[in-house]
Order: sequence, then C-alpha cells, then structure tokens
Amino acid sequence: MISSTMQDALNAQINLEQYSAQLYLAMSAHCSGKSFKGFAHWLTVQASEETAHAAKLIQFLLDRGGRLELKAVAAPPKEFGGVIHVFEETLAHEKSITGRISALFEQARQEKDHASEIALQWYVTEQVEEECRIGEIVDHLHAVGDQGGGIWYLDSKMGKRGRS
Repeated sequence: MISSTMQDALNAQINLEQYSAQLYLAMSAHCSGKSFKGFAHWLTVQASEETAHAAKLIQFLLDRGGRLELKAVAAPPKEFGGVIHVFEETLAHEKSITGRISALFEQARQEKDHASEIALQWYVTEQVEEECRIGEIVDHLHAVGDQGGGIWYLDSKMGKRGRS
C-alpha cells in the first residue's frame, strides 16, 4: 500500500506530465503555424511521450493500491515566439520537471518507500536524457540562428524523429 503523501505527490506529477503533453502540443501547433513542420513533428512526438510517462505513473499508482485523482490541466500559453525560444522554453520546462522528479525520489527515500524509489529511478534517468537531447537542439539552434538555410535543415532533421 502506498502512503497518502506519496499518492498525492504522484497524482501531482501525473497531472504535471499531462500539462507537459498539452504544452508540447501547443508548441507544436505554434511551430506548424510558422511552417516549421519538422519541429512541430518533434514536439508532437514529445507530447505523446509525456502522455506515456503519465500513463506509466498511473499504472504504478494503481498497482500499489493508490487512488488516481486527475485535476484540470492548466491551459498552456498560446504564443511562443521563434523556434529558438520554443526550445529554450522546452529545456527550461524539462529542467523544472527534473526538479520535481528529484523531489519525488527524495520523498520516496525519506518514506523508505523502496518500490516508489525504484519506479522513480526510471524517471530520473529519463530526465537526464531529455535535458541532454533538448540541450543539444538548443545548442544547434543557437549555432544556426533563426534565419537562413541552417534552421530549415534542422527543421528537416527534427521531422525524422521516430515515435517512442
């Protein structure tokens, strides 16, 4: 059985993962509206990953006898600026998620909830990968700027991202 404090914390994280999916869908639509179909595709795939992350936490919560408590997901912004700004915001958002996952992991450790600690280890590792991958995209975007052929090359490259 999972503690009520861990249940509440996991429910909060599930809702945050759902917000992440909504945020990335909004960013995708923004990029698509600016004819950056590759970046839009990348963000759509990212949104589906976030939904999968939430589903994985939901299943863990239910497997532990917890109760799922979904809440309204806040609306993401409607405007994001240029592609560089979109991915800087994506990186900042992922860093905030990393902080939340770290706090969950620490809570599990303090509660001596070994099952939650082990389950959350996957998310710790995933966040390292997320920050690295998005950080590289930001670096590439800064290198080519938001004008000229370089950004269109990156757009084409981002469009090749497969579904996870």
